[in-house]
Amino acid sequence: MKTDIFNQPVSILVGLGFPAEVRSVMDAYRHLVEWPVSARDGAHSVALKACAAALQGEIEAETARSLFVAFAEKHDLLAPGDEVIAARHLQRDRDPHVR
Repeated sequence: MKTDIFNQPVSILVGLGFPAEVRSVMDAYRHLVEWPVSARDGAHSVALKACAAALQGEIEAETARSLFVAFAEKHDLLAPGDEVIAARHLQRDRDPHVR
């Protein structure tokens, strides 16, 4: 079994808001490397270093995943989960002004 696979994938929004599954440290690392240089910040640096350390076997994949999730949250990249979408539909049914 590969040691860089996440226990649970991270769903992020890419491109024009299309969801993508980040399933491993290498997937997360690729997304971080492709992040625009002008938009890089401390959260990006920490997540990138964590992914590099996980790929070298220095830290656990789940530790790198947590830091990637923190980066994605900070940059509003996390795709809404099914439960969030379902909650929005319920709110719309009750109040047509909810988007």
